[in-house]
Amino acid sequence: MQRTLADILEAAAHGAFPPPDGGTTVVPQPCRRDAGVIAFTGHSVVFTDEDHQWVRRTLAAVACDPLAATMNPRFLAALLDRTGRSMDTIDLLTVASGLAGDPPLRLTELTDADHPREARARRRRTDVRLWAADGGVIVIGRGVAGRWEVAIEVDDERRHRGLGRALATAARHLVPDGQPLWSQQAAGNSRSVRAFQAAGFRPVGAEALLLGA
Repeated sequence: MQRTLADILEAAAHGAFPPPDGGTTVVPQPCRRDAGVIAFTGHSVVFTDEDHQWVRRTLAAVACDPLAATMNPRFLAALLDRTGRSMDTIDLLTVASGLAGDPPLRLTELTDADHPREARARRRRTDVRLWAADGGVIVIGRGVAGRWEVAIEVDDERRHRGLGRALATAARHLVPDGQPLWSQQAAGNSRSVRAFQAAGFRPVGAEALLLGA
């Protein structure tokens, strides 16, 4: 197994996943901001600076299928209590390769934006950039372990017209140097899941991101 979360994510972006052996890898947080859990097929990664033996003891005490323990609410609640953090939801974690050339969508970069999406993104990402399209917004920045992440927003009156897919596709042309581009979608947000998968984003796992104060 790779020794850092960045190594694990880089390998997963290129289709090389942790072994589906039912195990759990515990690695340090890549930075103070980022802690959480990623569940791949048959193998989970917990990234935290808490005592690793505590993590394993707590997982072993969860009364559920061991394969599900890292995403079980009892374990996540224990980890949140121990770290004093909060979380929103468990997301579907997806990734796509960068694409060459200009985006197939007219975009305007907003360099002096005071957009709610930008303010929210800056709490979780660095190097944030924002683009506006007719009826939507793309936000790209460096998130967990320095990976490039994208979020999109479609205006209510422009929904159901394929704009979400177009924005997600355009984002693949905006990521620097053609690097992998990651995105998280709430599992219940089927509209967003469909848009990103139609734009070529591949599901790689589930992610519970623990948010600091």
